[in-house]
Amino acid sequence: MSPKRLICAAALCLWFAGTGALAQTAAPAVEPAAEPPATPAMDSQELEAPAPAPVPAAPAPAPAAAATPPPPPAAPMTGPVRNVVLVHGAFVDGSSWNGVVAKLQQKGYHVSSVQNPLTSLADDVAATRRVLARQNGPTMLVGHSWGGVVITEAGANAPNVAGLVYVAAIAPDLHESTMDLMKRAAPMPAGQGITADATGFLWLDRGKYHADFAADVPENLTRVLSAAQQPISAKAFNETVSQVAWKEKPAWYVLTTKDRAVSPEVEKFMADRMRAKIVPVASSHLAPVSHAGAIADVIDHAARELSRQQ
Repeated sequence: MSPKRLICAAALCLWFAGTGALAQTAAPAVEPAAEPPATPAMDSQELEAPAPAPVPAAPAPAPAAAATPPPPPAAPMTGPVRNVVLVHGAFVDGSSWNGVVAKLQQKGYHVSSVQNPLTSLADDVAATRRVLARQNGPTMLVGHSWGGVVITEAGANAPNVAGLVYVAAIAPDLHESTMDLMKRAAPMPAGQGITADATGFLWLDRGKYHADFAADVPENLTRVLSAAQQPISAKAFNETVSQVAWKEKPAWYVLTTKDRAVSPEVEKFMADRMRAKIVPVASSHLAPVSHAGAIADVIDHAARELSRQQ
């Protein structure tokens, strides 16, 4: 090769070498980065850094608990009146109702006769409420003599007591006692035969039991009744009622016109005051024994009347 051609070839080699070096030193082409995944749109508030959580304030002291209001009285039961609870008085026990029980059972009633301890009003009320609690459905509550005080207290706020029947019974008003009512008339003959023993219990003289307590009961029966009489605590006759059932329940009153233990005049006063339906019976004080059929009829009539009102 001629010198001239050698010089040209060398020049070309130098040019290509420079071009390659320039290509190697130039920054490599950057490929576009992958597009990030789409994110939900955010408003300007979301882009800001979240505010620090507030420090909870110390709890305010709880207000004093208000007094719990008393529950409303239970609604009265509805349906036919098929239960009868009988409450005896002083100087007898639950067996004094035996004739009435038999008559009412014949009429299809479920009958219970309470055995009062006659130790205090509270004790007799408790005994009556135990029997009332066992009744399934509306009930007639019946009291004789001192038993009227008991049903006046026990029948109040008792939802299963549909009505009251008082048989020659004491029917006090609020904070009123038996003695408060007996003083409304002259002393009755039976009262003269009542004496207290050393323990404070009252007994009715056996010799006066027939004439002053059960004059229309056969004497052979009154001898048995007087032998089995239940004395009553003297303090009971001075105890007052704290609630009055006849102010909230319909009442019937058997007024014994030949009574020598509770004045018929006082009986009429009590019956009128309670607006009871009065049924006069020409009977001694012990009408549940001497007039068992008539007393059962009054109870049956009262129960039927209340059943029709359901």
